[in-house]
Order: sequence, then structure tokens, then C-alpha cells
Amino acid sequence: MNEDSMRLGRERRFLVLLGIICLALIGGALYMQIVLGEAPCPLCILQRYALLLIALSAFAGAAMRTRRSVTVFETLVVIFALAGAGTAAHHVYTQFYPSVSCGIDVLQPIVDGLPLAKIFPLGFQVDGFCSTPYPPILGLSLAQWALVAFVLTVILVPLLVSRNRKQMN
Repeated sequence: MNEDSMRLGRERRFLVLLGIICLALIGGALYMQIVLGEAPCPLCILQRYALLLIALSAFAGAAMRTRRSVTVFETLVVIFALAGAGTAAHHVYTQFYPSVSCGIDVLQPIVDGLPLAKIFPLGFQVDGFCSTPYPPILGLSLAQWALVAFVLTVILVPLLVSRNRKQMN
């Protein structure tokens, strides 16, 4: 096994880890919903979609064998993380300014019309308001933690890929 394939293997392992983390975050959100009774709002559900798309892209990228194909999926990961960061940032803003709340009736029909809401309604159907304040976790709201996770993904994926690829050349 040459050094280039070892470095590509490192990226692929990183993608698997990222996918597992995203699925764990969705699992944590489901725990908070089912066990703690924290009803997901439309923005929460959109963030779950972003996490799921990141996880699927990461796992698909990890299954690829060429640098170019891995790069395609790493790019998708960053795009979905940017979308998630935008959604989470709007959620954080809504929580700070509840008067601009998305309101369950504005986004609910759109989000509930997405395919996973029908296939897995417990995990992807709207049941709450975006402005509902739930107890913070280590000082941050769930929307703030989601924003941190998405921003870290946007920053770390290109950074780690770039560092790894520089060592390849």
C-alpha cells in the first residue's frame, strides 16, 4: 500500500467518523424529543435533514476508492453543512427574538410534506414552535449546539482534507 492510498484511507476513516457523529446527533435529538418531551419545530427538522444528508454523503464518500470521487462527497458534506449552519443560525436568531418566530403554521406544511415526514413521522414531523425555550445543555441551546456542529464541519472538513492532500503531493 503506497502513501497516497494510506492518506486517502485516512480521509475515508474521517468521513465514517463524521457520519457516525451526525447520526449520533440525530439520535440525541430523538432522545430529547421522545424522553424529555422537547417537540421539534420546523427548523429543528430541517437541521435533522442536514445532518442526515451530511451523514449519507460522508458514508458514500468513505465508500469511494478514488481521490476525485471522495472529493465530490466531501464537497457535498460542506454544502449540506452550510445549509445546516444557515438553518441553525436562523433558529438561534428566532430564539433570541421570539417575535420573528417561524410559527408552526408557516413552515409546517412544507417540512411535513417532505418524504421522510411520511416514512418516519416520529423523527421528521413538526410538532413544536421554533421560539420555544428549552433548558440549555452546558450553557447553550440545542440550536446553538447545532450551529457549532455545522460550523465546525464547514471549517474542519476542508481544513483536514487540505492538510492531508498537501502531504500527498
